[in-house]
Amino acid sequence: MVSRVIPVAPFDLIVFGGTGDLARRKIIPALFRRYLAGQFEDGTRLIGAARAGLSPVEYRLFAKEALKEFSAEYDENSEGLEDFLNLLDYVPIDATGDDGWEELKTKTSTDRVQAFYFSVAPSLFGALAERLNSYEIAGSQARVVVEKPFGRDQETARALNATLAEHFDETQIYRIDHYLGKETVQNLMVLRFGNMMFEPLWNNHYIDHIQITVAETVGVGGRGAYYDKSGAMRDMVQNHLMQLLCLIAMEPPAIYDADALRDEKLKVIRALQPVAPHHIVRGQYEATDTAPGYREDAGNLRSFTESFVAMRCEIANWRWAGVPFYLRTGKKLRARTSEISIIFKALGHSIFEGDTTPHRNILSIRLQPNEGIDMTVTVKEPGPGGMRLIDVPLDLTFAEALREADAPEAYERLIMDVIRGNQTLFMRGDEVEAAWGWTDPIIEGWEARHDVPKQYVPGSSGPEDALMLLHRDGRRWRDIKA
Repeated sequence: MVSRVIPVAPFDLIVFGGTGDLARRKIIPALFRRYLAGQFEDGTRLIGAARAGLSPVEYRLFAKEALKEFSAEYDENSEGLEDFLNLLDYVPIDATGDDGWEELKTKTSTDRVQAFYFSVAPSLFGALAERLNSYEIAGSQARVVVEKPFGRDQETARALNATLAEHFDETQIYRIDHYLGKETVQNLMVLRFGNMMFEPLWNNHYIDHIQITVAETVGVGGRGAYYDKSGAMRDMVQNHLMQLLCLIAMEPPAIYDADALRDEKLKVIRALQPVAPHHIVRGQYEATDTAPGYREDAGNLRSFTESFVAMRCEIANWRWAGVPFYLRTGKKLRARTSEISIIFKALGHSIFEGDTTPHRNILSIRLQPNEGIDMTVTVKEPGPGGMRLIDVPLDLTFAEALREADAPEAYERLIMDVIRGNQTLFMRGDEVEAAWGWTDPIIEGWEARHDVPKQYVPGSSGPEDALMLLHRDGRRWRDIKA
C-alpha cells in the first residue's frame, strides 16, 4: 500500500532560524522528502532566513550537507537533489532590527499561502511577528509555526499568546508538537473512534490503569545549558506526554475537526487532579566510570534539575474515576521507546481449573522506534496436558502490515498540514495555558520543598522509587525495551 500524494498549490515557506539545528536535522530533510514525493507544484518557494551572512548559493551548500547527514534519500548524483536545492533561497535578516526585511518582502507574495516557521527562541516571536506586519510581508493567508518550548510557565505562555495575537488571528497560529504528527498517534484516534470493539470498553468499568512511557537512551548532550533550565517536566511532560494523555482520555468529538478535537482535549486537562508529592518521582542519571553524569553534561555540578520524572495522575470525570494514569519519561534509560499501554482489568473468575494467574488484556500503542499496535490476549498453550493458559501478543507493525515505507514522517505531515490550513494536530492557545496551569503547581511544590532528584544508573529503568510508585498500588511498570 502506497500513500496517495496530493500536490498542493504553490506556496511560500520562510524558515526563520534557517541555519539552526532544527532546520538542519528536521525541516530541510522533511521538505526534501515531500518534494521527492511530488507534493510541490512549480512556483513553490522555500526561503531560509537567519543572522548568518550567507548567499543563496552558500545556503544551498548548507542544505546539501544537511541532507547528506540526515536524509536517507540523499543521492549525490540524483536529478531530484539538484532540483530541490534550486528551490531554496536565503535572506540574511536581523530579527530585532531592520536589516533584510525589505529584501524578504521582494521574495514572497501575499496572494498565496505563506508559512512563517519560527525556528528561533521564543523571545524573538514578538519581534518577528511585529516586523512581518509592519513591513506588510504577511498576507491574509499567512500562517505562523512556533516550536516548543511555548513559555516556561503559565504566565510566560499567556504573554506569548498575547504577543502573537497582536499580529495574527488564532486560526493563523500553529503550535507544533511533532509527537502529534506520528502515524501511530493519529491511528490512536481511529482505533478508539473507528472500531466498535474498543470504545464501549474505554472506561473505568473495564480498564485497570494506563501507562505512558517516553524513554530515551541519550543524555542531555549539547543541550545541557537549555535543559538545565527546563528539566523533564517542562521539556516532555507539559507537552508531549500531556498530548498523549489527552488523546487517550478525551471524549469523542462530534466531528473530526480541529476545534472540536481541541475542545475535548482541553476538558481533559481541566479535569486533571493536582498530583500529591508522594505520587511524583524525579531522577538524575549519575556518572559512571566511562561516562559523565547529568550534572557534568549540564555543566552545573550543583544542579537539582530532573532528567527523569514519573507520576501517578487522576482524571476527575465519570469515564476515568478510579483509573490511575502513570506517566514516565527520562534520559539515559535502557532503550529508546515511546509506548502507551492500556491495561484492562483481570477476569473476576476463571473457569479453568488450576489457573491462578490473573490474566489481563493489554493494548499497547508503540510510537517509536517501530510504530505499531499489539494486543495481549490469553490463549491455550499448545500441547497436551490440560488447559494451560498463556498471554501472547497479536502484533500489527505498520511498516510490515501496511507496507508504508514511504509514509510521511512527523515533520513532513505537520508542515504540509500548515500549508493546507489544517490545525487538527496543533495546540490551541487556551490548551497550552491550561497545561501549564496544571504543571506549574507541581514544579513550584518541589522547588518549595527543595526536593533533590534521586540518582539512577544510566541504562536502567530509572530510580528505584519509580518502581515503588506502582508497587504501592499492586502494579508494575511495563518493561522498557526497543
